[in-house]
Amino acid sequence: MSASEWRPLGRIDFAQLREARMQAHYAAQWLARFGRAYIPPQPDDSHTNLGWDDAFDGFIGHPLFDGMRLGLRIPDPSLTLLDGSGNALNTFALQGRSEADVRLWLGEQVQTVGLPGEKLDAPLPYVLPPHPLAQGAPYDSAAVALALPALAAWYTNGLRALDSVRRGLLARGLTAPEVRCWPHHFDLDCLTVIGGGVAYVAPTMGAGFAPGDHYYEEPYFYVSLYPRPERGALPVLPPPGHWHTADFLAAVLPAGRIVALRDPQAETEAFLKTAVDQAVKVLKTLPAARAN
Repeated sequence: MSASEWRPLGRIDFAQLREARMQAHYAAQWLARFGRAYIPPQPDDSHTNLGWDDAFDGFIGHPLFDGMRLGLRIPDPSLTLLDGSGNALNTFALQGRSEADVRLWLGEQVQTVGLPGEKLDAPLPYVLPPHPLAQGAPYDSAAVALALPALAAWYTNGLRALDSVRRGLLARGLTAPEVRCWPHHFDLDCLTVIGGGVAYVAPTMGAGFAPGDHYYEEPYFYVSLYPRPERGALPVLPPPGHWHTADFLAAVLPAGRIVALRDPQAETEAFLKTAVDQAVKVLKTLPAARAN
């Protein structure tokens, strides 16, 4: 399998995938807490975002001053402290452990390198979806053992598709940042400013992948537009995608339709390319005043 080829997807049990996603979402917050506690802060909170690492099969946060990073493997959920060369220093399996157990382990680890463990206790600046983990229940990866590798495959494929989108944006002279995971929504995203300026002041387009949420209880790709153009300005999307208009505006392609495609990778990437092209065209027509 080449570095750009998708992993096989197979059939999806959305209920199992949802539970796997929820447990992984909660576990990923420890990487975000680690970044917020010990990484120099950035105005856009990017010091807490995560990178997907195919070889590690999970997320890895930004490095500390000595290169130490915290990672989360997805198929067999565990937190791992990595040294500057990527070697594992210590690993903590999540099965049967509570959030309090994770806090105790991680606090002990950071204290061994002279960092204050209490900085991990700062509250998150956002609210997570409700889950028994928040009430002290343990992680139960055994109950979703088949869904966790599937979740990892979706993230791998999501990154590969979005990297392809990013290369196309860069070739057009647009400033497309590295694809990263934002722990609040647990999505991969590449937010591109259209026409110059600052994100969320100038028109912006977000090409992304979400593992599911309260809008779609399944993974999906999206191409979002800001500010929102008039509905009549939206072009017709090629099947099997559609425009999502509730709370945010985006071209969306959900997993249930992707797995039914003859060539899921080629057709998904073609959809994303078309949606990106259309989004850029629409956003470039918006007057500057609409973006303020």
